[in-house]
Amino acid sequence: MSDAPRALFVNSDRIGDCVMFSGVIREIDRQLPGARITVACGPSAAALFRAAPGVERVVPLPKKKAGGHWLDLLKAVGTTRWDMVVDIRGSGLAYLLRARERRIYNRRWEKGRPKVEMVSEMMRAAGTLAPEIFPDAAARRAASAILGENLSPVLAFAPISTDPARSWPAERWGRLIERLAREPAFDGWRFMAVGGPGDQPAAAPALAAAGPRGIDAVGKGDILASAAAIQRAALFVGNDSGLMHVAAAAGTPTLGLFGPSEWWHKAPWGPKSRFVASSQTRGEFQPIEALTVDRVLAAVLSLHAEFIGGGSTTKP
Repeated sequence: MSDAPRALFVNSDRIGDCVMFSGVIREIDRQLPGARITVACGPSAAALFRAAPGVERVVPLPKKKAGGHWLDLLKAVGTTRWDMVVDIRGSGLAYLLRARERRIYNRRWEKGRPKVEMVSEMMRAAGTLAPEIFPDAAARRAASAILGENLSPVLAFAPISTDPARSWPAERWGRLIERLAREPAFDGWRFMAVGGPGDQPAAAPALAAAGPRGIDAVGKGDILASAAAIQRAALFVGNDSGLMHVAAAAGTPTLGLFGPSEWWHKAPWGPKSRFVASSQTRGEFQPIEALTVDRVLAAVLSLHAEFIGGGSTTKP
């Protein structure tokens, strides 16, 4: 409909932030019913929004030197008269566009509060805008191809982060999976490694420890395919990373591993999300290597006891 309201949502260039701010999509529709939404975000996250409700266009926005990506976006969206512009990056672009209303994120507001809460306030939402993923049929088919017809429960794990300081050592992932595979609670389970292209070395020790019970989903499909596969897992364990936030948004019981990063600000969001940090004192940082295998194992077993217990582990 040509007379439908138009909204531009300038999201992050990072997968994790894009997921944490994904609740903005439905809030735009609540405030502008029937809105036709354009999303601009980093190329690695673009697939997350291709099937989001109300989204008619996704503009991948790779970073360029001297802010050249903003000129690219201005060329792509500058001729439209927008009813609302939501700018998570806090750029000056929104002021260069013809817009009836602007919502612009300011990092100075954060002061250690969860990002989900801050963006909810920015949008003047009635409640907290819970993160969400929007898998389509193609993503679900890709997930089915990865998981196969075996209906055994799956623990998904993401052993890599974009920041090496936030990546628990690969050999510890191997030891963790080796010990989990021997635990009675995980008898008959499979262990699925997820990650992007180039993440195979980080996953190799854990997949070797899993043996025939391992599923190698690293680099297979785009981020939405990974999201659909994680959504079908019974549990998820991962470093502080985009895939950790994907798992939490998918509703899969999630354990995030935190080293020298702000768990009080970036912890996975949702009622089934938990985390374990190298330092449990807010504002104090310790290397992620301070997280022992024993401590992470105990946290995974606790996650299992809380959300699986003796219940069903099968997902459609």
